[in-house]
Amino acid sequence: MLVDGKHFRTIWFDEQDQVVRIIDQTRLPHHFKILELNTLEDSCFAIRTMQVRGAPLIGATAAFGLYLALKEDLPFEEAFNQLLATRPTAVNLRWALDRVAAAVEPLQDHSQRVASTLETAQAICDEDASNCTDIGRHGVSLIRDIAQAKKGPVHVLTHCNAGWLATVDRGTAMAPVYEAVENGIDVHVWVDETRPRNQGASLTAWELYKQGIPHTVIADNTGGHLMQNRMVDICLVGSDRTTFRGNVCNKIGTYLKALAAHDNGVPFYAAVPLSSIDWTSDEIPIETRDPEEITHIHGLNTQGMLDRVRLTPEGSTAYNVAFDITPARLVSGIITEKGIFQANEDNLAKIKP
Repeated sequence: MLVDGKHFRTIWFDEQDQVVRIIDQTRLPHHFKILELNTLEDSCFAIRTMQVRGAPLIGATAAFGLYLALKEDLPFEEAFNQLLATRPTAVNLRWALDRVAAAVEPLQDHSQRVASTLETAQAICDEDASNCTDIGRHGVSLIRDIAQAKKGPVHVLTHCNAGWLATVDRGTAMAPVYEAVENGIDVHVWVDETRPRNQGASLTAWELYKQGIPHTVIADNTGGHLMQNRMVDICLVGSDRTTFRGNVCNKIGTYLKALAAHDNGVPFYAAVPLSSIDWTSDEIPIETRDPEEITHIHGLNTQGMLDRVRLTPEGSTAYNVAFDITPARLVSGIITEKGIFQANEDNLAKIKP
């Protein structure tokens, strides 16, 4: 997508310098900084600290991590397990690692293994960008139908960041929005701040601003009020893991939006590449993170410097669960690169790889 008129992906291999580059998302929205990944540890650190985040991007970064590990001549299995342990919820992580492992398993020559790993990582990136484009082309039909019925702007509510920053390019939940705008459809996006890491306020708002798309940042608890007052036409969210039965695991707070949407008759869709669907299990490991993400907040102070301040009393504890599960009964449909499907086992089985 575009940043000040120049196209970027969130991760790419620099052929000239022979390094992997990423956008450091922990610095956004105030600083746009590009980092190099040169080692396995660089890749693990980037995933753990959320310099990269979003299920598809985590998978792509892990694939490049295996390439960097082989370049360092590190044991493949050890590198595989280190990367797998970085984030437990996003199913793309294991999917990408398994795909790279399958590609290099038959190869004995070390240089061939390195080349194959890089080729596979680049293929994962290219396919993700293509899949997200297809998600947008399928999902835009939902927005177009609302626009034609309303004869006015379509108000989309989203939670967390499922735009291009969460993927290699284009995004999942925001892909239909980008497609709609490019097709001349009038769209406005309500952006949940998405506590505690504020990915909506920091990331979704930033990328929508850079694309020139009308949007308004709201507190996480505002969505229900907007829906009651008919100020939301459709909810579009991403998913770090969707089960084969249609249960959607996304950033904490998504379940509450789905409940409000269901109560107010607002369609609620999850945009999900097939690589984010767990075809083998209905169990979802839920990640818990550092309580300081709740007790403290980062931002730009009055001197224009990045700063960290405490929000809570010194003695108060915090419980920081990163994701929740929206049951399939609350999901209007799953938007994939293959089309839009009902959130149930029978319908999703039609697109099982």
